[in-house]
Amino acid sequence: MRALTWHGTRDVRVDTVPDPVLSAADDILVQVTATAICGSDLHLYRGKLPALHEGDILGHECMGRVVEVGRAVRDLRPGDRVVVPFVIACGSCFFCQRQLTSACETTNTGPGSLLNRKGVRPGAALFGYTHLYGGIPGGQAEFLRVPCANVGPLKVEEGLEDERVLFLSDILPTGYQAVLDAGVGPETSVAIFGAGPVGLMAAACARMLGADPLFVVDHHPYRLAFAQAAYGAYPIHFDEVDPAEVIIERTGFRGADAVIDAVGLEAKGSALETVMTNLHLEGGSGAALRACIAAARRGGTLSVPGVYAGFIHGFTFGDAFEKGLTLKMGQTHVHRLLPALLAHVREGRLKPEAIITHRLPLARAAEGYRIFDTRAEDCRKVVLRP
Repeated sequence: MRALTWHGTRDVRVDTVPDPVLSAADDILVQVTATAICGSDLHLYRGKLPALHEGDILGHECMGRVVEVGRAVRDLRPGDRVVVPFVIACGSCFFCQRQLTSACETTNTGPGSLLNRKGVRPGAALFGYTHLYGGIPGGQAEFLRVPCANVGPLKVEEGLEDERVLFLSDILPTGYQAVLDAGVGPETSVAIFGAGPVGLMAAACARMLGADPLFVVDHHPYRLAFAQAAYGAYPIHFDEVDPAEVIIERTGFRGADAVIDAVGLEAKGSALETVMTNLHLEGGSGAALRACIAAARRGGTLSVPGVYAGFIHGFTFGDAFEKGLTLKMGQTHVHRLLPALLAHVREGRLKPEAIITHRLPLARAAEGYRIFDTRAEDCRKVVLRP
């Protein structure tokens, strides 16, 4: 089959690789009909995360049709359309029983996984996201083996176009969990840092839940313009003003009830942070975290769906303590969120496909990465078709 493979920093290629095969009784094989490039894929593309091997297949946002099922698969049959969550969960371990599926303690234990320094795995296996998370081949490919198929894949009806449901695989539940973790409800003041795909999904979900006012912070004018037009957000360009000052001023000089960091470790930080990151002495910049803490009111909540790794310099924990902030973060527990989100999409309350700007064949995936990485052509989201 043809698949997008990693060969080094900013070097991805569509190669011919062996077809996947069933390897466990509860596996399925899916013929991919749509896949997408995620903002967190760019961390891999830019060489910001460890434990990638040359030839690894990337991609964790995908959907398609079932073409083969293992003998223990109960509810899926060849021909069924499914969205594949990016988290692989067993459904029966200590954490899965508590619906904390991204913390599954059984799926990231195979020979492809990689232990951290203390011999502890970071949580569930993820599709196409380094050997730290299991080394499982990803979905930017013509076919995908899906383990634990009695737990993961979400069956969708024929009447829902791929683009309406594709983002149930990751960015929509990630944005939704971020606003739920932040305690967003009617008239909650919300500040979202980062207007990439997850930030925009968080904005859509926050508006659906009644957030008001809604601030979106970014430094790409076209992203801010979209957030304002699509979700009625107050746009803040962080290269032109101090976002915290603007947010505090417009919330009765208190700060936002809920702040969401949808940026993560690649926020532009100080010169010292840049040097330390380049020397691999820390895992990235704490600039976004500092800005979020500054923008939150006392007793507020900081929700972090942005990806972080390792040590973070300049994390102003004392300020968070002084404000009495609640911090919630982590990989998305996708599975428990999907039924409600599918209903919201089906009934038109959420239209995640609105953020798509680029549609390319899988053969042009490397071009899609370049466009998304450089923010060329006002790119918000790239969908690939095998």
